[in-house]
Amino acid sequence: MLNSTTITGRLTKLPEIKQVGENQTPVVNFTLAVERDFADDNNERKADFIPVVAWNGLAKFIAGNFGKGRALSVQGRLQSRNWDDADGKKHYSVELVADKAYFAGESKKTDEMVSENQQDYE
Repeated sequence: MLNSTTITGRLTKLPEIKQVGENQTPVVNFTLAVERDFADDNNERKADFIPVVAWNGLAKFIAGNFGKGRALSVQGRLQSRNWDDADGKKHYSVELVADKAYFAGESKKTDEMVSENQQDYE
């Protein structure tokens, strides 16, 4: 089976980069508002809010080039995880782990792409 997903949407807020672990690995978590491709009975389009995580150079690229409301296309894999919080309550989450990110829509830097493997952003 192949786990590959591409979504295009707008950032719901400014992505903030963090450093995690002993190696201080850069990571950014953000949410994309992805408009559905059909209208409801009131002729309005709803959006789904998809959590995304990016690591290393890709995290730096996204945090440095995208702001709230900016259109972004992301490729990656869906990943699920579950955990128990401090009160013992179970939680379940699905997120897109980004491998690539593209500018979508108007941009000073059109048709640019960065891959997690590119040395320029490591």
